[in-house]
Amino acid sequence: MSAPQRAFVVGATGFTGREVVAALREAGIPTVAHVRAESSRRAEWTARFEALGAEVDASPWEPDAILSALTRGRPTQIYALLGTTRKRAQGEGRTATEGYQAIDYGLTKLMIDAAASLDPPLPLFVYLSSIGVSPKTTNPYLAARAKVEAALEASPLPYFAARPSIISGPGRDDSRPAEHVGAAIADFALGALGLFGARKTNQRYASTRPEILALALVRLACAGESPRRAVEGQELR
Repeated sequence: MSAPQRAFVVGATGFTGREVVAALREAGIPTVAHVRAESSRRAEWTARFEALGAEVDASPWEPDAILSALTRGRPTQIYALLGTTRKRAQGEGRTATEGYQAIDYGLTKLMIDAAASLDPPLPLFVYLSSIGVSPKTTNPYLAARAKVEAALEASPLPYFAARPSIISGPGRDDSRPAEHVGAAIADFALGALGLFGARKTNQRYASTRPEILALALVRLACAGESPRRAVEGQELR
């Protein structure tokens, strides 16, 4: 009989993260949602997650604090759903590359190191990567994610690196009209390809909604595998 599942979600307040917390609680899995201590919406998010039956952790982004939080909770699943926009990445005088490396890579790497330091059995690490990730990419957003995937491969952790296409739909806190238009155009073109038999291409590159992606991530994490692999779009539907 498998051990009871327990989840720890970072990036819980994000577009996908909030849906993952909801999906975990719907599945009856005890869940800790991490909220930044300095967030201006901390009280709002705390109330929202507690209403779902989740605990809220506001540990600062420091190695000892994060390791302590994981040691207390002993999660069997860790969801790393962190990400920032180009605009935010370029804040505080940084370049986009520096911002993605500090946030998308740096904070996720901190989670990987903390998770790998736990006593066995090590938790399953579910990482929200992106389609198009490659060690050779020159795109700073994808390059940060390629570094995370390389860090996971070098770690002892069982992991999934999910690579969805555009995640689109209502409910984002930041407006991204270009993304919505791009998703619509891509889905139209892929739909046309599907008519001509290119079904696998359609399934891999079509946009997805956050609630569908969240269900797929939880389903994969609860499947009982001990994987170390990337998961492409067609498997996330």
